[in-house]
This record gives sequence, C-alpha cells and structure tokens, in this order.
Amino acid sequence: MLQPHVLSVCHVLVLVLCLSAAEDFDWTKNHRGSFYYGTFPTGFSWGVGSSAYQTEGAWDKDGKGMSIWDVFTHKKGKVIYNETGDSSCEGYYKVKDDIALLKELKLNHYRFSISWPRIMPTGIKSDHVNEKGIKYYDDLINLLLENKITPIVTLYHWDLPQVLQERYGGWQNLSMINYFKDYANLCFERFGNRVKYWITFNNPWSIAVEGYETGEHAPGMKLRGSGPYKAAHYIIKAHAKVWHTYDNQWRSKQKGMVGISLNGDWGEPVDFTSQKDIEAAERYIQFYLGWFATPIFNGDYPQVMKDYIGRKSAQQGLGTSRLPTFSSQEKSYIKGTCDFLGIGHFTTRYITQKNFPASHGPSYFTDRDLAELVDPRWPDPGSEWLYSVPWGFRRLLNFVKTQYGNPMIYVTENGVSEKMTCTELCDDWRMQYFKEYINEMLKAIKDGVNVKGYTAWSLLDKFEWDEGYSERFGLYYVDFRNKNKPRYPKASVQYYKRIISSNGFPNQKEAENWHRKAIETCSSSNQLLAAGTELLFLHITICCVSDPLTSHMEMVTEIVVPTVCTLCILLSAIFLMFLLRRHN
Repeated sequence: MLQPHVLSVCHVLVLVLCLSAAEDFDWTKNHRGSFYYGTFPTGFSWGVGSSAYQTEGAWDKDGKGMSIWDVFTHKKGKVIYNETGDSSCEGYYKVKDDIALLKELKLNHYRFSISWPRIMPTGIKSDHVNEKGIKYYDDLINLLLENKITPIVTLYHWDLPQVLQERYGGWQNLSMINYFKDYANLCFERFGNRVKYWITFNNPWSIAVEGYETGEHAPGMKLRGSGPYKAAHYIIKAHAKVWHTYDNQWRSKQKGMVGISLNGDWGEPVDFTSQKDIEAAERYIQFYLGWFATPIFNGDYPQVMKDYIGRKSAQQGLGTSRLPTFSSQEKSYIKGTCDFLGIGHFTTRYITQKNFPASHGPSYFTDRDLAELVDPRWPDPGSEWLYSVPWGFRRLLNFVKTQYGNPMIYVTENGVSEKMTCTELCDDWRMQYFKEYINEMLKAIKDGVNVKGYTAWSLLDKFEWDEGYSERFGLYYVDFRNKNKPRYPKASVQYYKRIISSNGFPNQKEAENWHRKAIETCSSSNQLLAAGTELLFLHITICCVSDPLTSHMEMVTEIVVPTVCTLCILLSAIFLMFLLRRHN
C-alpha cells in the first residue's frame, strides 16, 4: 500500500501531466454521426441525483435553521403560484422508501446534498451543531451503503443559512470562505469515514448569476455587473479552501476525493466560416463553465473574461475591473484543487457575435458581447430554456478534455423536464432524451474523454426553484397534492434501468426492444383503463388543470398510466354511461 506522502506526490504529478496535456479545441470538427451501439467501460458508475431543499421538506423540523430559500419562497411573487419547498417530496421522512426506488433501479451511486442549516442552524459551528440533522444524514448514508449504493455528497446546493445572509450579505462577503470551511470540516469529520466522493458546490454559475445578478433565485439580489463576479470569487476561494482542508487533514485517513459540479450549456457558432462567431461561442463557454473551471485547473480567470470585463469597466468610467483579481499566492493555492470534475449539462445554444455598448450599463450578460439563438426544430418538451440537442453534449465533453487536460469527469446532472397541463407517465420524450444524450456521452468516451460515471437528473419530481412545481424532471412522478407525497414510476424508470443493466447499448435490436416494451406497457395500461370499471373503486380525484394528478391511487402493479388526461376522459365517459343507465 502506498504511504500518504507518496500518494500526495503522485497526485501532484498527475495534475501536472493533465495540465500540460491541454490542447486547442477544433471548432470546425463536428461529427454528429449516427447512433453508436456499444457498451461503457467496466466499472462505469450509473446513478441518479437530488438536492436537499428540492426534496427533503421538513423545513422547520427537528432543529433545522432557516435557509435563504426558506425566506425567499415565503415572499409573495418570487415563485410561480407562490409555491415553496416547505414540504416538497417529504424526503426527510421517506428515506427507506426512496432507497427502495434506488435499489429497484440497480444503481451504483446516489448523488444528494446536505442542508447546511439542517446540521448547523445558523451556519456557524460555534453557535450550535444539530445532532438530529446529523442523524438524518447518518441514517441515509448507512442505508445507501447497506444497499451497495455509493453516496456522492454535495456540500452546497444553494441553501445558505439565512443568518449568514442577514449578518454578512452571504456570498458577497469574504467571511463565507471560513464559515464554509468549518461546515465542510464538520461533514468530513462526521461522515467522511463512509463518504468518498465530495462535491463542494453545485452549479456556482447559478448561485452567482441568478442569486446576485438577476435576483431570480435566493437571496434575490440584483447587483448587476458586480455582484455575480464577487460571489463567484469567494465561491472559488471557498472551494479551494475546502479542498486543501481535506487534503491536509482527511485524505490520508479517509482516502476520498473532492471535486466541484459545474453546469455548462454548449455554445455552437452560428457560422463556422465566421471567426467572430467562433470567438463568440468560445466566449459563451468561458463566461459559463470556464469562469470556474479555468481558475481551478489553471489558477486564474479565462483571459477573455479579464479582457472583456476590464475593457467594459474602463469604458464605464471605473478605475478597476468589475472582475476581481487573484494574487499570485491565491493563483497557486487555487490551481489544481479538483480530484474530479462534475459536469451538469442539459442543452445547447447557437451563438453569434453581438456588440453591447458600455452605455448599456454594467451587466454580466452584456459583458459577453454575444447573442444566444435556438433552432425552432429542436424538441422542447418542458422548460422554456431546455431544448434537446444531444450532439452538444459530446462537443462539451471534448471541450473539457482539450481545455483542462482530460480530467476525471462525473456527469452530475443530465435530464429533461415536462411542463404541460396534463402530466404523462408514459414519458416517451424523456426516454428519447436519455437514449440520445447517453449515447453522445458514450461517443465522447470513445473519443478519449475520461468520463467515469453518469447521474440522471432526477430521481423524483421536486421543487424547481423559481418555477415551483410547474416543471417535472423526475423518473418518478410525485403526487404533491397528497400529503403522503406518493411516488409513481414513469416509463423512463424501466428504460433507464435497462441501460444500466446492459451498461450501454449492446445492439440495435435490444435497444429498440427496451423502448417498445415501455410503449407496450403504456398501451396495455390504456386498454385496461378503458375496459376496467373497477377503477371507479379507487376513489381517484383528478383534475386536468394546472397540476393534474391521481391523489389517492395505489400502484399495485408496474403498469404505467399513459396520461392523466386520458384518465380524465375515460372516467368521465364511464361516469356518464352510469348516469344514463340510472336515468333510463
């Protein structure tokens, strides 16, 4: 067995080799190609994900403190229909039930987040540590391991303790770095003997831009052109501090890894013959993914960000750039603080050059000097921002490979929502999305990208931030109107399960058979519903309005109901026939 100091030297050597292997990305090479039949490498890890605020509920139970999302959602007008995550999926009370769902999928890993205010109510360790919160995560981790499911734990998925926001201004304040380090250290101390994969931050782009630029997310601040850059600066420093804390105090004993999860849409040049469009597309990615990845892998912000923000700041009469700077010591400290890179990816944009005069005022969005476009032919079944563009996933993964020296990658979020009046449990579009996106990831691995695992987003329908419950990403449908929050499998559950059991797509016949069986399940269910008057005894309360669902249905088989609207129509017809017979 290698000694700890030898492991440390090896770790440094690997980082140096990876960083020196970086190369230029070829923007003109886009092989969209046909579907590739094949399997993933042995040991590839399959999983699903969730986050604390979106699923746990129990917002004020068992000593949990207030988070910025508790306060934000309780203000009228911040979330669609003024919905909150107060109860959400009631995951806090349904650990055993949800682990049974994970076991049914035969997953290798489960990604979840710890709620900082649940274990540290004020966010400050010296104030109080909530042992009931610790016990909740202890039980969750132990049950996962008992069922041979590896926990991948996110330390921060947006739910900052409200006390830290009120006292210090949250991520606008340097003090967050040490408070976050203390919180992470407590997690390493209490859970690190069993957790070997840690993610410091989930999608810091969204924390910075939507929390401190647009105000769409908690804490709802609109500090345009300065707030997001300041928040990101402290988040990057906090990430590095936690990585070094683990490296110095825990790595040799616990032998785990610490990474970060960065979201990134792909940006494709509108015109490959236009150098300006190519530069704009790269700028789009550097202002998104590169904003965080480049400091972590190379020690400093992307040069294009420094140039553009610096120039715009000068034109706006500012003496210094709105983009903060790292000292030479900080650059050395931050560089290389990533044992693995988590990548969250959902969609793609076409990008073209567009100049925004400095007179428009400071803004993250105008700093980039570009326009985002979509192809109207791209499928868009759910969220208004989420179009299905599978080939962009392979492009993004290859970009990461060339830019950052082919780091170890875990895909930490990938999935598609639905946003419709009548929810479909026969989610054909989700099966298609998973099939095509997972296949593009397989092609990327064939290209030499070092992807080690995939996390489908998400296990359950859940609270979707400012969109409330109007969008559903889950493999399992959650009945939010029923206080017990029952879960029902969508067709994509069985489809994803077959991809996992086959470790990919062995051959065309088998892959097509999976889809056909899922569709047949829906069809047979439809026939049973049409013929079976016994459904009347299920006391189903159904409404084809903003959030239709079956509030008292018990799933006694694995049959999946095709659409709630179909059920509405069928039951209405049966009830009408019943009334007519009585009248006659």
